[in-house]
Amino acid sequence: MSDLRTSKRFALELPIDIHDQQSSGRHSAISTNLSAAGVYIYSETELAVGSPITFDIRLPGQVIGAESDVEIECTGRVVRAEREPSAARGGRRGVACVIDQYRFIRKQEA
Repeated sequence: MSDLRTSKRFALELPIDIHDQQSSGRHSAISTNLSAAGVYIYSETELAVGSPITFDIRLPGQVIGAESDVEIECTGRVVRAEREPSAARGGRRGVACVIDQYRFIRKQEA
């Protein structure tokens, strides 16, 4: 089977905030790998394949050589959802997401 990925993936564990469209809340998650086209997320939130997703990724300033962290707002869709064996007992769920759009969020100076 050939690998259909079109961009390089980076093994990065980054904090992610998932926007919950129905409750207007946010859920914390963490990435395990990231590319320009998609991200694999571990989350305690259940997300259905095919559902739209909006999430923020925080890139630590010290990792990217910036004075402060950089936040990117992404929109996309869930293309694969997997349960870890412990998910039935409240464990994490793995979710692969395609990133359709992203924008850098400018933070207001305090």
